[in-house]
Amino acid sequence: MEKMEKKLMDAAMAGDTGALNDLIAEDPLVLDRALVSCVAETPLHVASMLGHLAFVTELLSRNPELASELDSQGSTPLHLAASKGHVEIVKELVLADPGACAVRNLDGRTALHVAAAKGRVKVVGELVGVGSEWTRALTDRGETALHLCIGRNRFEGLKVLVKAVGKDDEFVNWKDCDGNTVLHIAVAKKLIEVHIN
Repeated sequence: MEKMEKKLMDAAMAGDTGALNDLIAEDPLVLDRALVSCVAETPLHVASMLGHLAFVTELLSRNPELASELDSQGSTPLHLAASKGHVEIVKELVLADPGACAVRNLDGRTALHVAAAKGRVKVVGELVGVGSEWTRALTDRGETALHLCIGRNRFEGLKVLVKAVGKDDEFVNWKDCDGNTVLHIAVAKKLIEVHIN
């Protein structure tokens, strides 16, 4: 990694906006170079994962297309922020690129799927508010975010999702690639306290 790129990644790891601004003053193309380099992740991926809101905001104000970039796992910065539960960063990333909500990583999951599986309830709430089409996205295995919540005992996230989809029986009763609905999974896991209504 080139010296300037290393400094940029170090600034992202520390969330140091002063260092970021100094680097941009020294080389106005430093963010563009980060986009075209062959590194596994951009500074926005790093800052999003680590929860550095001010750094994320500064990066997006200077180069919003960073929000669309994929890392080596096919994840956007939104996937990483959603996974870690950084709801304020999720809000900023969605504003910069609402289309990132539809991106599926190499595991076939959207940011909503990742948040649902991890039990990041506030992030789930934020992402379902973006648009119903993202709420109904399927994984490569044909799972909905509801399947992921039930499969990992994430009941609070399940409640948020059920409230968002309302009485959409087709979605609530969707069968994954193994033919399992959310109810099948709940019964198999002996989850007696699941309330769909």
